[in-house]
Amino acid sequence: MKSLPVTGALLPILLLGGCVSFGGKAPPSLLVLTATNAVSGGAAHSGERSDALVILTPAVPRKLDTNRVPVQMSSSNIAYLKDAVWSDKPASLMQQLLMETIAAKNNRLVLNETDAGGSAQMMLSGSLIEFGIDEKSADAVIVFDAVKLIRGEPIEKRRFEVRRSVNLIEAGPVGSALNEAANQLAADVANWLK
Repeated sequence: MKSLPVTGALLPILLLGGCVSFGGKAPPSLLVLTATNAVSGGAAHSGERSDALVILTPAVPRKLDTNRVPVQMSSSNIAYLKDAVWSDKPASLMQQLLMETIAAKNNRLVLNETDAGGSAQMMLSGSLIEFGIDEKSADAVIVFDAVKLIRGEPIEKRRFEVRRSVNLIEAGPVGSALNEAANQLAADVANWLK
């Protein structure tokens, strides 16, 4: 059997590449959360894993299990904001922001569940209930039900809610308002944990 030259075999594949698109069109930009209370470069925290505060990834409703920004149109209707895409899912972004803020404000060793290896005495768990826009009030809204778990002590649960006005329901202003609200919420949680 005669084999085709490599260039002859690759030519149809290369031509096909111009016709096929893998994945959707990239968004113009990605939204991120940036900590206003951040650990400074070179800062170090050490201790036993069992003494660390472990921040678990928050649970989320299905509407937040996406990289899109939900807009509450009415009590029973949501839509997703055009061109507003998070760099990661809100649960992961909020976990990272909580870890950074609490480590900076409370000057303590903060780990995620993987780093802790299941040996921590104190954990912060919870549910991220809202992380989007309320169209009626034109507010960015974040609601987090925090659960403080300390081995040998009663469980504490507290609801945190922060709203920030949005002058224009578009990706840029919405991202800024949600970033500001998320930072305020993370600071409130850090103060509660002191």
